[in-house]
Amino acid sequence: MLNTDSSQNVARRQFLGRSSVGIGTAALAALLNRGTSAAEVVQQQPHFPPRARRVIWLTQAGAPSQLELFDYKPDLKQRFDQDLPDSVRQGQRLTGMTSGQARLPVAPSVYDFQQCGESGIWLSELLPHCARIADRMCLIRSLYTEAINHDPAMTLLQTGHQIAGRPSLGAWLSYGLGSENDNLPSYVVMISRPSGPTNAQPLHERMWGAGFLPSRHQGVRFSPGKDPVLFLSNPPGITTNRRRAMINDIAALNRLKLADFQDPETQTRIDQYELAFRMQSAVPELADVSDEPKSVLEHYGPESLKLGTFAANCLLARRLAERGVRFIQLYHRGWDQHNNLPSGIKSQCYDVDQPTAALVEELAERGLLEDTLVVWGGEFGRTVYSQGTLTAENYGRDHHPRCFSMWMAGAGVNSGTVIGETDDYSYSIVRDPVHIHDLNATVLHLLGFDHTRLTYRHQGRDYRLTDVHGNVVTNALT
Repeated sequence: MLNTDSSQNVARRQFLGRSSVGIGTAALAALLNRGTSAAEVVQQQPHFPPRARRVIWLTQAGAPSQLELFDYKPDLKQRFDQDLPDSVRQGQRLTGMTSGQARLPVAPSVYDFQQCGESGIWLSELLPHCARIADRMCLIRSLYTEAINHDPAMTLLQTGHQIAGRPSLGAWLSYGLGSENDNLPSYVVMISRPSGPTNAQPLHERMWGAGFLPSRHQGVRFSPGKDPVLFLSNPPGITTNRRRAMINDIAALNRLKLADFQDPETQTRIDQYELAFRMQSAVPELADVSDEPKSVLEHYGPESLKLGTFAANCLLARRLAERGVRFIQLYHRGWDQHNNLPSGIKSQCYDVDQPTAALVEELAERGLLEDTLVVWGGEFGRTVYSQGTLTAENYGRDHHPRCFSMWMAGAGVNSGTVIGETDDYSYSIVRDPVHIHDLNATVLHLLGFDHTRLTYRHQGRDYRLTDVHGNVVTNALT
């Protein structure tokens, strides 16, 4: 028998939820989102014809030393173990790891450099494979950042702000361009661990998060193993048809919720269930590299068949690019060499040098480099002075935000060029400084976006990746 009082209570709760609270929410939303059209909330469009359709960002987490890899300073050998002059440091703050040292002794790199390609770019002997792609590089030696510790520096690199909570670059790109493949995410993240013993800084999922953008734009992490995406496969006893029926039923319930409250995250939930169902067939096919010729696997190096290595992930990055994924981010951890740097950085370069070169070369051979932007680098640089004991064979380097090196290759990039210059100690920039905001503005420009116009209204303010800063690095472009 129907309980009249109970039904009246339910109706009253529904009425209050749909009227007073609903009206209040709608009014607040109208105040906070005034001037934002539905099209702007759902997806933007490129502001001008893009040079790049996708990005592969090879993120070297922990801060590779520019002195050992890209910023050749041969005269430092004459200054071995001399104190860093005060006129060079100019009172710059130090981390707590070296602020208590009695001295800041200059540590020249133990590794040699050579000029590579027709462009003659100086690269370290640690990068013999990348030397083959020197003429495809635009090497920026004059990047800088404000952050002096890993987490805020990586957060700034990824989101344009040192404080967590804002959308990552990949999420902005997903928001701006959407996906080219209905069966795969628009933004994929893979993390590789170093092969040698090293100090690997932690990485937080917010680094590839959507922030205040709709959550469908966050990165999807692919892990090594049988199931690259966690919980994607059906559990034992669940058939594909039964999974389809479950998703249909859940979607029906979510649509009722969507009709009641018009919460865009409910629609995101519906869409993500559908994407996950389609990924059940797309992801295993993607991850199965058994169809790759032996010559390709050898090109990426001896680690290419070891799941979770940087080499294996570079090969998957190429396969993702072929399938239309917009933003592919590879993290390689372990570059934080505060001590034993010569051996540590040699091990890191073994992990990344050959697969990085193979990835760029393969993209070029397959006609993908024309519309793919490849970016390589970390969150800041390393100090010219030694952290801890300095010997002729061994030393460490502390964090250094005032100058560091990164490179780009591919779509629209002015290849075979070097931008910027540092002083004789690779301590400060003396020509063409490039801030992280400038780098991100340039990446967005290559993707067809004016970084000042790719915005999202949140809490009454229009936000963008570059905050209120940033200029396109025009000499990095063709």
